[in-house]
Amino acid sequence: MDRPSAPRHLDALTGIRGIAAWGVVLYHIRLSLLTLFPASVIAVLAKGYLAVDLFFMLSGFVIWYNYAGKIEAGGWSATRQFLWRRLARVWPLHVAILAVLVAFVALLAATGRDISNYPFGELPLHVLLVQNWGFTRNLSWNHPAWSISTELAAYLAFPALVAAARWSRVASAVLLAGVAALALALYAGFAAAGYGNLGADITHLGLWRCLAEFTMGCLMCQLWQRWRNISWASYAATACGAAVLALGVHRGLPETAFVPLTFFCLLFALSLARNMVARVIGGPTLTYLGEISYSTYLSHFVLFIFYKIAFVDATLQLGWTGLGGYLALVLAVSAGLYRWVEKPAQRWLNVRPPRWRRPAPGGIAD
Repeated sequence: MDRPSAPRHLDALTGIRGIAAWGVVLYHIRLSLLTLFPASVIAVLAKGYLAVDLFFMLSGFVIWYNYAGKIEAGGWSATRQFLWRRLARVWPLHVAILAVLVAFVALLAATGRDISNYPFGELPLHVLLVQNWGFTRNLSWNHPAWSISTELAAYLAFPALVAAARWSRVASAVLLAGVAALALALYAGFAAAGYGNLGADITHLGLWRCLAEFTMGCLMCQLWQRWRNISWASYAATACGAAVLALGVHRGLPETAFVPLTFFCLLFALSLARNMVARVIGGPTLTYLGEISYSTYLSHFVLFIFYKIAFVDATLQLGWTGLGGYLALVLAVSAGLYRWVEKPAQRWLNVRPPRWRRPAPGGIAD
């Protein structure tokens, strides 16, 4: 399986990641915007958690695009490299922000403040990025990092997915059936737990949500590799996404029943598109926001805690100046973290992989 050359229009997938990251930012501050926006706008912002579902599918697409062929060709050696590179991608910034938060909580404790939302007993789980594997009951510490924890599980499972079939021989119809089956299983899993909301019970259902949607993204990439030169494919995917969305809204279905499929179709359409929409979303500004989106995603929650302490009164409501100041702060810190923490740490680790021991004759490496 040869990796295709990277066409320019895939910048749109980077751009949409930037939009999604800011959707999560606005979701987390929405309750401080009640005096600025009408209830209808707040209701839209309250759905910002769905941006995480976009992240999961985008991640599956990008990981398959970049690594499936290498793992298939390189076996265990390529798998080790893949896992190390993914750890280098997500762990340093996570632990850096966690360290800042730990210092802040230590200061709270030293001054007699309430630290019940920061259980030190769970801290090792967060350091190891396994906090959302069913070990905890509630989100704590840096809340958005729950999805990075589940992404790590998806990375660990990814080589097994690559090895599960000779994917180049799997018919496109079977891949589409796999997408539908995953969407149905996702709905069934939430329904069995009594939920119709994708943001429900994150500590128990978030892992399944990630694994299912990450795999849908992997299947999407394979379909894209086959259909990217079909001129009408983008329009067909857009029509399918619009139809699923219209059906779900018209019938009043729970979002678990139609949102994942809607996102799949529309992201697939965007990956295939060469139109004005793709060019705008893949333009320099949104592409840059996409490149720094991981820093935005991991830092904004902690930054808002600090910002409220420094600049927000007891009503916890932001004015226009306060909102602009916070958004500017998130943008500036995101750019700084990306340039001086995220990328340097990633590069440093990538050139220093562990020295894997070779198996002894007749035995296995420990």
